[in-house]
Amino acid sequence: MDVPNQKINRREFVTIAGTFMALGASGFSSDRGENHVKPLSKIKIRNVDSNFEREPLYPFRFKGSFVSELWQTVSYIESESGISKIGLGTQSVLWSDAKVFADHSVNGGNALMFATTERALQMIKGNSFTDPIQLLDDILPEVYEYAKGITNNPNLRKTFALNALVCVDNAVWLLYAAENGMKSFDEMIPVPYRAGLPWRHEKIASIPAFSVGTDVAKIKSAADEGYFIMKLKLGSSGTQKEMLEKDKEFLSAVHKVLGNYKTPYTRDGRIPYYLDPNGRYEQKDTFLRLLDHARKIGAFDQIAVVEEPFEENNEVYVGDMGVIIGADESAHTVEDAAKRIEQGYGAIVLKGIAKTLSMTLKIAKLAAEKKVPCFCADLTVNPILVDWNKCVAARLAPFPNMGVGLQETNGHQYYKNWEKMMSYHPKAGATWTQTQKGVYLTDKSFYDQSGGIFEPSAHYVEMFKDTL
Repeated sequence: MDVPNQKINRREFVTIAGTFMALGASGFSSDRGENHVKPLSKIKIRNVDSNFEREPLYPFRFKGSFVSELWQTVSYIESESGISKIGLGTQSVLWSDAKVFADHSVNGGNALMFATTERALQMIKGNSFTDPIQLLDDILPEVYEYAKGITNNPNLRKTFALNALVCVDNAVWLLYAAENGMKSFDEMIPVPYRAGLPWRHEKIASIPAFSVGTDVAKIKSAADEGYFIMKLKLGSSGTQKEMLEKDKEFLSAVHKVLGNYKTPYTRDGRIPYYLDPNGRYEQKDTFLRLLDHARKIGAFDQIAVVEEPFEENNEVYVGDMGVIIGADESAHTVEDAAKRIEQGYGAIVLKGIAKTLSMTLKIAKLAAEKKVPCFCADLTVNPILVDWNKCVAARLAPFPNMGVGLQETNGHQYYKNWEKMMSYHPKAGATWTQTQKGVYLTDKSFYDQSGGIFEPSAHYVEMFKDTL
């Protein structure tokens, strides 16, 4: 269901979320499997394998640095019954742990994360499971300790381990669905976690991302194409003083161009800004000065959300800043998300394609219980993972003041071989794989086909021709 041309406030969000939870979170699905509960199969994994591809990027700047290549990781798992599945992941060492990125070469950092993926696969080989979420809970502590050891970083961010586990987790979910005769994303999600995914949007905003200092002509061009919510990467390189001035200058330049654009998807018709300083602000006062600047130039009321202005070890209260502050990287686990909510974070940014679907379902469930809205952000992932993310984004209750679902998707902006990568998608060309005037049209075919995630990709299957 979509709510076009309508804006909801936080109180209305609470009412909506509560209503859906009272209904058992069945949303608008005609059959999500609640009436077909049966014992789950015990699945034993007898064989595993892994591989990866390196995909070049046009430089993508954030966290005071930039990435020019991302590894696409692929996990293969086979059960005793002979069913095999392949799961995809995209590694982002800079996003998951900037220190690991700084301490190693690009290939070195990626190799360490890939080694973590391989460790996880070897851990589950020969073991049995019935529930993907429980399997993740069982292996995450050891995988995390292993990653801390090989990176020689006792303070490693847990997102590094979770990022490494995405391709494993996705393969496990697909195997779980196949072994239990589940044919759709809705049916695959365990009943207790459906409360976090109560909706069915007919449209999802496709949110592009722009590095700090991007030529505003590119941002204007995106707005002219119909993109109506812009993710602006802040946290410029340099000292805190230099960063603040550069960020103020960038925001001023963007607002000068976009301030008068109109969109049908917000109540006031203005383009909302999604700011992401990537934890670069060390002090609350410094960030408040940026918000003061936003007020001065007339941009403050257009700020929809600010993602992670501070480092995760900064426990300052953020619920009194006048804007919604969203938790992303710092909400590694459901326990971390709970702490962030207590600190006044007013939104949770979900990244099933960066922190595993299993952990994302737990966080979405908590957020629904706490009446905290969520939306999905990107990790500059490949096209198939875009639709894994979309399956979550399409089912989240509406974000305050928005009439459509929200999902950042920036791969088309930064991958040099995006069109070739799109050809690997088993449903390449489907209407819901293409942005149309700033939105994805998530119609009945999208839900019926679960975004194509259950269908094998010939390209990635070929990578395991000697295993199959």
